[in-house]
Amino acid sequence: MRRRFAGLALALGVMCPAALTVGAPAVSAQPDVEPAAAPSLPDGPAKAWLVADLDSGRVLASRDAYGSYAPASTIKVLLAMVVLDHLRPDNFARANASHANVECSCVGLQPGQAYTTTQLLSGLLMVSGNDAANMLADMLGGPQAAVAAMNRKAALVGARATKAASPSGLDGPGWESLTTPHDLAVILRAALKYPLIAQIMRSPTAPFPGKTLHNQNELLSRYPGDLAGKTGFTNLARKTYVGAAQRGNRRLVVVQMYGTGDLYGQAIDLFDWGFRQP
Repeated sequence: MRRRFAGLALALGVMCPAALTVGAPAVSAQPDVEPAAAPSLPDGPAKAWLVADLDSGRVLASRDAYGSYAPASTIKVLLAMVVLDHLRPDNFARANASHANVECSCVGLQPGQAYTTTQLLSGLLMVSGNDAANMLADMLGGPQAAVAAMNRKAALVGARATKAASPSGLDGPGWESLTTPHDLAVILRAALKYPLIAQIMRSPTAPFPGKTLHNQNELLSRYPGDLAGKTGFTNLARKTYVGAAQRGNRRLVVVQMYGTGDLYGQAIDLFDWGFRQP
């Protein structure tokens, strides 16, 4: 029997592997799959990855799915859920200089300009705005309150090996966020149940004060059936990706962590491989 997401399996009463203790990544020598499937699996640049059925939670193939890695900006998907748990889409606030004073990628907040929750979420998820993450965290009561809420939300949806250390996924010595490929799949699955998050993630463009935002998820144009995707990069995390795609009535999720090459290309190969499986 292939493994399932912990969040779903626990609800069904299925025994799940315990989350690994947070620590250095340990990459398994072979993908964690049934032997018959292994020869046809695509190779690629990510040290750890997972491809699974988004709705049933059935993991089709994985490598080090329970290993701990830095998520970079993929953790913003978790922040987006927390925001919508506490704020209305039409809530608004005015940006200040501290929101924009952050290592970018940035959406380009202007001090004194008012922004709605929806606009900030678009900046967060479509262009990975760290300034948008800062401002949303302040709207939630400040960075510490936002991070605490993110960690509670992660545990609630079944991502129990996830530890957020910043709202944006930016990291540094002593404040590294950590998660696993399994947990990122669980987080995206939960996030896509929020209609506004799903809408933003699949939109090629969105209005924003003074400009039009363009979704940086390349698979929206490169992969037919792409539903959602979020990438990230820091020097610690390297390249990360979590995304979902649909073919017919079937939806798959792909996660890649600690990548050093073309993660979009590998994601396409993993989606194609997954959709060929029974």
